[in-house]
Amino acid sequence: MTESSHLVSRLLRLDMQLLVGLCLLAGVGLVVLYSAGGQDPDLVVRQLLHLVLGFSAMGLFAQISPQHLERVAPWVYAVGIVLLCVVLLKGDVGKGARRWLDLGVVRFQPSEFMKIAMPMTIAWLLASNPLPPHPWRLMLAAVMILLPVALIAKQPDLGTALLVSSAGAFTLFLGGMSWWLIGALVAFLLTLAPVAWHFLHDYQRARVMMFLSPESDPLGAGYHIIQSKIAIGSGGLYGKGLFNGTQAHLDFIPERSTDFIFAVFAEEFGLIGEFFLLSLYLFVIARGLYITTQAHSTFARLLAGSITLTFFVYVFVNLGMVSGLLPVVGIPLPLVSYGGTSLVTLMAAFGILMSISSHRSVN
Repeated sequence: MTESSHLVSRLLRLDMQLLVGLCLLAGVGLVVLYSAGGQDPDLVVRQLLHLVLGFSAMGLFAQISPQHLERVAPWVYAVGIVLLCVVLLKGDVGKGARRWLDLGVVRFQPSEFMKIAMPMTIAWLLASNPLPPHPWRLMLAAVMILLPVALIAKQPDLGTALLVSSAGAFTLFLGGMSWWLIGALVAFLLTLAPVAWHFLHDYQRARVMMFLSPESDPLGAGYHIIQSKIAIGSGGLYGKGLFNGTQAHLDFIPERSTDFIFAVFAEEFGLIGEFFLLSLYLFVIARGLYITTQAHSTFARLLAGSITLTFFVYVFVNLGMVSGLLPVVGIPLPLVSYGGTSLVTLMAAFGILMSISSHRSVN
């Protein structure tokens, strides 16, 4: 890094290595989106606007010190809970789900807000006392995690519920939660699986069943997974080339601009392209973990680690569901899939990471 770029990064509180990784992912995303969207320039322009908003949010959050975030964390959580309750009562309904809140000036998903509020609040709760946390504090943290997760799942939005619960769970894990307690919790959740099954909607049960056997309904619920796997496999080593993916451009791949955009990428760029994209994601994750190890306070370490590992879950779950290794839960591929609110929220979280990085020398 040159002297001038180092000075700019310090003044703007930006981590240049992390910024480069994010920009490369966004650039790859725009190229793939242009192909997946049928070479529609309007779609790319809209995504560019989302990226501008996202990177602006990142720059804004990068200026907020971790100490200030720690002070406001419980209030942010309280506001998030109130907004989730308002959504259940008066939220807008779209595609069978009540997820949106229309304030006239702006329309957004409060569940996205909890992706930041959750790790902040659990980190605040754990950092205020010696680690590892007392069992009673763990129980309080569990309640604070389950409350918003239940409200989000009620909408229903299992994908976001998974990410929010992961953010809270990773914070507990990084806070020193004992392995025997983790094992007991996993065993308890497994025993609840038959009960949870009866609370799932019909389409959610169908997704689980198609994960186990998509060929049982190849023209119905299993269609998404089958066509996605065909696209990924047909890409081979080098891919068919940009704009030459037959599965995407002949409309065999559903949701090809959002949840299943990786299938388009894999068909057109092949295994070599997949390796390059995964390398970019691993670079961003590795940089986030490095920032975590260098954080100057317990709160900052817990928050940075949770944000980074939740980003890993983003990538892992999307790639898993597109390749048929996990059930379809509607999680986009970060910085590549088309998106608005989720992209801005994600970039705001990276802004927090950059703030923690710039304050790591503070005692």
